[in-house]
Amino acid sequence: MDIYLQETGLLNFSDKKIQKLIFAKEFELLNKVDQITAIYNFVRDEIKFGYNRADEIKASKVLKDGYGQCNTKGILLMCLLRGVNVPCRLHGFTIDKALQKGAMTGITYKFAPKEIIHSYVEVYCEHKWYNLEGFILDKLYLSSLQKKFSNINGFFIGYGVAVNHFQNPVIDFNCNDTYIQSEGIVRDLGLYNSPDEFFKYNKQKLSFIKTFLYKNYSRHVMNKNIKKIRKGV
Repeated sequence: MDIYLQETGLLNFSDKKIQKLIFAKEFELLNKVDQITAIYNFVRDEIKFGYNRADEIKASKVLKDGYGQCNTKGILLMCLLRGVNVPCRLHGFTIDKALQKGAMTGITYKFAPKEIIHSYVEVYCEHKWYNLEGFILDKLYLSSLQKKFSNINGFFIGYGVAVNHFQNPVIDFNCNDTYIQSEGIVRDLGLYNSPDEFFKYNKQKLSFIKTFLYKNYSRHVMNKNIKKIRKGV
C-alpha cells in the first residue's frame, strides 16, 4: 500500500497550510472510517464546486482557491487522505460535455470538447476499495439545483450532475461508494497511483486559444452561473 500513501508534486501534504488544516480539524485523532468521512465532508462542502484555472494544480492551491471541480477537488481529497496515512488512488474517465450544460453556457459550451477529462478518488477502507465521486458538488449547490428542478426525481444530466435519482443521489460516505456524475461517463481511462501520473498521459483537448479563453474568461462566467444557482437565483 506504500505507493498509495506517497507524497507527490500535486499531493503536497507536507505543505504548511495543508498540515495546519489537518491539525485544526483534528483529522489525525479520528479512527480510519471517521477520518475518511470527515475529510470527505470537508472537501465536498467547505471547498465549493467551481472551476479553477487548470486541472493540474497542487492541493495547497485548491485549498487556497476554496473551490474546485472533479479533478481539482479530487487532488485535495487525495492529499488530505494521504496526509493522515489513508491509502487512495485515482480512477480516470472522460465524461460527456452535456453534463456541464447549464453551468457551462453559450460559446463556452459550444466550443468545449465532446468528451471532458474526469476523475474520482478510490479510497481503501476496511480491506476494500470504495469509489468516491459524490464530493464534487457542495450540498448547498446541489440542494439549490434540486429545488430549481423539483419536478425531476429520476435521471438528470446537466449543471455538473449526471445521476439516476436526482432528488436522492448517494453522496454521503459510510463505507459505501458515492456518485454524482457517473451517469455521464463515456470512457474508462483506468487506475492511476496519483493525479500526477494521470495527467502525464491524459489532458483536456483544448487549443492554445481555447485554453487561454478558458483560463481568462469562460471559467469566470461558469463560476458566476454556479454562484447564482447556489443562491437560488
